[in-house]
Amino acid sequence: MSFPERSEGQLPKGDFWRSSRTIRRSQGSSPWHSASRWFFYLIGSALGPPLQLLGLGLVGVSILAATLLADLPDVQDLRSLELKQPLRVYSLDGLLIGEFGIERRQPVALRQVPPRVIQAFLAAEDSRFFEHRGIDTQGLVRALRELVLTGEKTQGGSTISMQLTRNLWLTPEKTFRRKLAELILTLHVEETLSKEEILELYLNRIFFGHRVYGISAAAALYYGKTLEQLTLDETAMLAAIPKAPSTINPIVNPARALERRDYVLRRMLELGYIDQGQYAQAIVAPNTASAHWPQLELEAGHIAEMVRAEIARFYGEQALGRGYRVWTTIDSRLQQAAQGALRSALHRYDERHGYRGPEDRFNIAGVAAGQLDAYLDEVVAIPGLTPGLITRVSANSVEVYLGRGQRVNLAQRSIDWARNQRHTERWQGPKRRSADALAVGDLVRFKQGPKGEWVLAPLPAVEGALIALDPRDGAIRALAGGYAFGDSKFNRAVEMRRQPGSSFKPFVYAAALDRGYTPASLVRDEALSYKGYKGWSPQNADGKELGPISLRRALALSRNLASINLLQAVGLETARAYVRRFGFDERALPPGLSLVLGTGELSPVKLAEGYAVFANGGFHVIPYFIERIEDSAGQVIFQARPARACNDCWYRTSEAASTRPLQPFRPAEQVIDPRIAYQMTSLLREVVERGTGTGAKRLNRPDIVGKTGTTNDIRDSWFAGYQAELVAVAWMGFDDFGKLGRGEEGGKAALGMWVDFMEQALKDRPIATLEPPPGLIQVQVGGGHREPRRVEWIQEEFSDLPLNP
Repeated sequence: MSFPERSEGQLPKGDFWRSSRTIRRSQGSSPWHSASRWFFYLIGSALGPPLQLLGLGLVGVSILAATLLADLPDVQDLRSLELKQPLRVYSLDGLLIGEFGIERRQPVALRQVPPRVIQAFLAAEDSRFFEHRGIDTQGLVRALRELVLTGEKTQGGSTISMQLTRNLWLTPEKTFRRKLAELILTLHVEETLSKEEILELYLNRIFFGHRVYGISAAAALYYGKTLEQLTLDETAMLAAIPKAPSTINPIVNPARALERRDYVLRRMLELGYIDQGQYAQAIVAPNTASAHWPQLELEAGHIAEMVRAEIARFYGEQALGRGYRVWTTIDSRLQQAAQGALRSALHRYDERHGYRGPEDRFNIAGVAAGQLDAYLDEVVAIPGLTPGLITRVSANSVEVYLGRGQRVNLAQRSIDWARNQRHTERWQGPKRRSADALAVGDLVRFKQGPKGEWVLAPLPAVEGALIALDPRDGAIRALAGGYAFGDSKFNRAVEMRRQPGSSFKPFVYAAALDRGYTPASLVRDEALSYKGYKGWSPQNADGKELGPISLRRALALSRNLASINLLQAVGLETARAYVRRFGFDERALPPGLSLVLGTGELSPVKLAEGYAVFANGGFHVIPYFIERIEDSAGQVIFQARPARACNDCWYRTSEAASTRPLQPFRPAEQVIDPRIAYQMTSLLREVVERGTGTGAKRLNRPDIVGKTGTTNDIRDSWFAGYQAELVAVAWMGFDDFGKLGRGEEGGKAALGMWVDFMEQALKDRPIATLEPPPGLIQVQVGGGHREPRRVEWIQEEFSDLPLNP
């Protein structure tokens, strides 16, 4: 829309641009000057004689007006007024994962607003907007006449300028002092800004209910459309709302909203904005408004909250309303795979350990369907899990009410897994019939199976976390901090601190390699005397001792005694100093031999940070999750430039060239010898081939490695592993530190989650190969019944040392 230059009084009849004052006298004007100019304008106009008494009254209140001037805001600030917009968070590939902000707003320039939309608002609120100077005396008279004739206040006396002033600076209180301030400010706004500027501010600031401000955001909320897509009746409906957004609302009160819409259409007809045919068609149109809430395109609530907290920390809480757009490092495909793998693993655990009972109970006797709907509407929504009330139970089937009249029947086979549960051990008991497992009034959740059948699927009490990052630069590609963000905001992938168990052992083994040990070096897998550890009697998980075994076998089988003896031989402080290179703080490094058993506390993301050093050839990269930030105008105000590991000296794939950045990068610090990283990768592959992580062999990929982790009494289940492009860490446990139960070690509970994720993440990805770095030589080792003969790569300078330093 253009704004042609015109002279006052020369506008074509019917044109809705009623003003020539496109450029205002904005310099040297003050509120008092504006008010006095308007006062003398009235006295000298044709309306002057009837307003003589009013003039005397104005003189009488001039002293009060003068006392207000010192407290009035500077209207010049309007030109730099920052309209609040929500913070929006996206995945790396542009899917919306979060929106934060009290106000929903989509600012739009006046030239982008269709003329019909402007006409509707002028008809509804201020048809003489382009003729008056902020206060419309004719409008006041017309409003008073309508009130006397109809008894209803169909149109108020406030102009658009007055509404804008009140909206920006004043409270809704109805006092003489506040009204006087409104008048003075309105006159000053009119002297400072052009009509077009005032109208643009108004259309972007006006409230439409449901936390929505501005016409563009209102069109998106009520109709899911842009301004250009609105029909005439929809345009009139939007223009009807601002009069009373809470009561004249097409969603909350459709009848009142239709009455007001029809009034707007009549006014548009009277003013010549539309013809009789357009009016006749629009007036019979039904109310089609409905809530079109912003739909998140990717479920990643925990990472979105991390972004919100980071923006608030760096830019302040006020930045959440500046319309920043943040692109994270999250890959949508990997994020979906991570969330799906975590949920599947938790449900499988539930099915292994039995039905825990209903989420709640509701007495449904004599209760109408509407009351059941109201009850179900209050249940916390969990993605993929539909809440339902048991309404009938028989020996072989169960009837469930899912809400809105939908009833489904469950066959016995759908609840076969529901067993008695021994809560102290979280282990399953005997099978139960449906009549024994469920009761009328139980609130339980359900999901649909692959054939559309409904099956029992309670929200698991056990929790989990899964994080995946790129070992080349630390970019977090997927993060699931729990079953569902809506159920628990606690981010277990980042905020949780738990003992990692044996998944921590590789860092101590790397320290041993640095001190001259080799994968073939022997260590004693047996209980020894630990001076200074009175009363401490560690043992292996199976209670057995294997005697002298190689480091390779000790790590693959996760032998506790062998690992403790290795740490004692290397030296506790020597090992702690070396392990710090991986980025761990003191909480992960207790000052005792239990260090190697993972008795320190760390988060999954911190464990992934450590494993990335092995995966990238010895470089320490810092996990990060914000790729770039743009302001509301689309200007980049932050661009991540992470330190990267060496691009060309580690894994090789057939697509290696396409996955490496062409631009220069900042090199990451190399913290361990690449030869040690190579040896550790080989040792961790042994865990998968012949150790505690053989469950990962079903991926049928020779380029994946990892390590299981289980804490005392099986309270935590871990699996940490990697491939050329991804480091992934999976954890499962109870938030209350309860026992997981027999058989739920890292090689089952957590590994199942990890394998499910990596199966999707590495689909169609080429196999990566790893060539030995310079400085390693091959030697023949083993030959005994416990240590078969094989070839090991050892560091060249250690080749003359005995295998057991």
